[in-house]
Amino acid sequence: MSVPLSRRSVLRGAVLLGAAAGGITLTQLGDGQGARALATVDQPVIANCATWGARPPKAAMTVVQNRPNKIIVHHTAFPNTTDYSLAQAYRNSRDIQDLHMDANGWVDSGQHFTNSRGGHLTEGRHGSLYALVHGQTMVQGAHCVGQNSQAIGIENDGIYLDVQPPQALWDSLVLFCAFTCQQYGIPASEIYGHKDFNSTQCPGLLHDRLPELRSAVAARLGG
Repeated sequence: MSVPLSRRSVLRGAVLLGAAAGGITLTQLGDGQGARALATVDQPVIANCATWGARPPKAAMTVVQNRPNKIIVHHTAFPNTTDYSLAQAYRNSRDIQDLHMDANGWVDSGQHFTNSRGGHLTEGRHGSLYALVHGQTMVQGAHCVGQNSQAIGIENDGIYLDVQPPQALWDSLVLFCAFTCQQYGIPASEIYGHKDFNSTQCPGLLHDRLPELRSAVAARLGG
């Protein structure tokens, strides 16, 4: 889903980079509802569903007319690839969508966003990026029972039960969480792991690092 350019748009380097990757950048929003003219945290490049070749969802997405109140961190439990390329990030997003739609029977990818081992961010569930950039609504997800209408879910590619994620993934996660907190007014303290709400090992060692993640995000937000 793309956002039309405003006449007041200022095409900076970040905008060109985002356009090249098929993402939406904050500066592409002129006077749209919820747009931030001066962002403390610049929007990371996030490839939208069309860019990575997503299948159409089976049904229309449910849009929640409220801001989310937290972020939930996941890992995919897919094998830890050593291919850190953008192409692999797109393949991973397609693999997740196929799993969620064909095996789980969901209408689309369950998570809102995906973070690759190379630190490449992609939109997961259709409409999530548009909602994030505007900062007023969210698409209902399917990533955490009991939290899908109030939490943004981000899948981190790989399995981290006994190994740490690559630095690129970690750095991208910090930036994504900081931007999401900024857009939705979520305190950095409201970043959780999947296992905080459901019976699961997800997100592995990333859960142990949640205090570090919250601190890093708070620092990015200047608080």
